[in-house]
Amino acid sequence: MTKINKILLTLVVVLLVSLGCVIFWQKTGYGKSYYAVYISTGDLYFGKLSRFPRLALTDVWFLQKNNDTQNPYGLSKFDKAFWAPEDKLYLNSKNIIWMTEIKENSQLTQFFKNPQLSEQQKSSAIQQAPLATSTQ
Repeated sequence: MTKINKILLTLVVVLLVSLGCVIFWQKTGYGKSYYAVYISTGDLYFGKLSRFPRLALTDVWFLQKNNDTQNPYGLSKFDKAFWAPEDKLYLNSKNIIWMTEIKENSQLTQFFKNPQLSEQQKSSAIQQAPLATSTQ
């Protein structure tokens, strides 16, 4: 085996091991937490964040304004929208204003894990989670 072949073989092995580690990390440990992502359009999305191969959210929910004065905001499942999108939202990092991990024990995370909650419990989770608003 020539020296170039050994170098190429080593490079291929390193790349395969790296790819295997990234895929394993993605499937087992990373992407298990929920994140809130606020984008420049004023939309607030919630979901499991994935950075590889592209920045994306899965199990996506979004905050939607209602006409109800008692509960002006509600959560909607992204894939239940009238245009029937996939339950995956690709993000453009240039449009992200902020994003944050949601604590595992928060009411929102519990709701996302158990969406069969009644509308009253769903409303309660939103009302008890204060939202920061900005005026410009």
